Amino acid sequence: MEAGGMSEGADEAGWGVEPGDEIAPLVEAVGRLLKFCREAAGMRVVEFADVMGYGEDLIRKVERGTRIPRADFLDKADEILKAQGHLKAFKGDMERARYPKKVRELAQLEERAVELQLYGNHNIHGLLQTEEYARALLQTWRPRLSVGELERGVAARMARQSIFEKDPAPEFSFVQEQVTLERPIGGTMVLRRQLERLLEVAKLPNVELQVMPTERADHPGTGGRIQVLKFGDGTGVGRTDDDFGGRPVSDPRQLRILELRYGIIRAQALPPRESLAFIEKALGAL
Repeated sequence: MEAGGMSEGADEAGWGVEPGDEIAPLVEAVGRLLKFCREAAGMRVVEFADVMGYGEDLIRKVERGTRIPRADFLDKADEILKAQGHLKAFKGDMERARYPKKVRELAQLEERAVELQLYGNHNIHGLLQTEEYARALLQTWRPRLSVGELERGVAARMARQSIFEKDPAPEFSFVQEQVTLERPIGGTMVLRRQLERLLEVAKLPNVELQVMPTERADHPGTGGRIQVLKFGDGTGVGRTDDDFGGRPVSDPRQLRILELRYGIIRAQALPPRESLAFIEKALGAL
């Protein structure tokens, strides 16, 4: 493999560990295990890197616990080092570890939820985004994300969408501002496929998708996004951009405020059937 290819492979073999992330000790333990298995196999770093098809620097980072290895990296390492499945056993943990801490925490909350109420006013909600829309949206961030940060962010958003496959499935209520259906993030074709995705998801029996027309001048969503997640034990968590410091809240009194706002927004938005017709019209106009 050419040096350039090895460098590219190194970048693709894993993700960096965020400072202060509680997942770090587990990543470090996997790194120590990899080093133990390599040394037990009598291989030097340079030899192991050559067989794996990655740069020495990448191997050393994984062994130091500063790089989260991908599942295919662990599969190949386990086979080469004859680790008898000990490295492979950590694939699931490393797949979860690759997502930023905030995303892991959000995904855990979404996984527990039996009902989700989600209002978006400046872009399509992450659970509804196509991969290309998510990538184009994250590319608008400033300062710009590195290639690794970008791909990690996109992968995290796509992984969260597995919530639609849960059984029993939670109930979803989405309200999207009209402008989010019209802003051509990523270009016209990206937006077209995004709108098609919305129509697809909206047909799921546990999903209600509504559009808030721009002409609705007076509604309580002008302060930013609102998210309310309800759990099976009767508790919940929510957040909004313009209140409670933007932090998640679980106090029943604060949740009631968010539910009140969301209820009004939902009532003022177009009904689900009219919303689908609105999206189809927007799609036809592209």
